[in-house]
Amino acid sequence: MRIIKENCLGLIIDVQERLFPHIYNGNELIKNITTLIQGLKILEVPISVTEQYKKGLGVTIPEISILINEFNPSEKTAFSCCDDKVFMNSLNNGKTDTIILAGIEAHICVMQTAVDLMQNNFRPVVVEDCVASRNPENKRIAINRILQLGITVTSYESLLFELCRYAGNDTFKAISKIVK
Repeated sequence: MRIIKENCLGLIIDVQERLFPHIYNGNELIKNITTLIQGLKILEVPISVTEQYKKGLGVTIPEISILINEFNPSEKTAFSCCDDKVFMNSLNNGKTDTIILAGIEAHICVMQTAVDLMQNNFRPVVVEDCVASRNPENKRIAINRILQLGITVTSYESLLFELCRYAGNDTFKAISKIVK
C-alpha cells in the first residue's frame, strides 16, 4: 500500500540531549534524521516532536530543534506516544492516517508507539535508518517484532522518493539534492 504525503505526519520521538550521547552510531542517526526532516519539510508533511521526561533526559538536541518550524515538542512520561492524550487528540483530525516514526529508543518508545498506532487504526511507518537504541541488538529485536506485526519498515531515501512520486519537478530535484 502506497504512502501518500497528504495523509502523513512525521513523528520524531525523544532525541534528547542526555540520552542521545549513549545511542549506538549516533552520528549516522542524526545525519539520517535531519535528512528525513529536511525532506518532509520539502514535501510539506507536518512534523511533531516528543520529549520523554524532559527533567531527566533534557531537551531535543539542537540539530533537530532548529530544523522544525514553530518547534513545540510534546512532553510525555509514557513510553508510547499514544498514551499521551494531547498527542492522540492532535491525530484525530480525520486527515492523518499514516505516522512516519523516527527517533529513540527503537525497542522502547518507537516500538510501543508503532504498536499502539496500529491498534488505534493508524498506519505506522518505521524509518529503520532513522531509529536506534543504545544497544544495536535491541534495535534489531525491535525491528523484527515490528515486521512480525505487519508494520511497514522503510529507509528515509525510499520513503522520501515514494512521497515525492514523480521525477523531473522541483520537489524531486530538492529531494535528490539532500539524499545524495
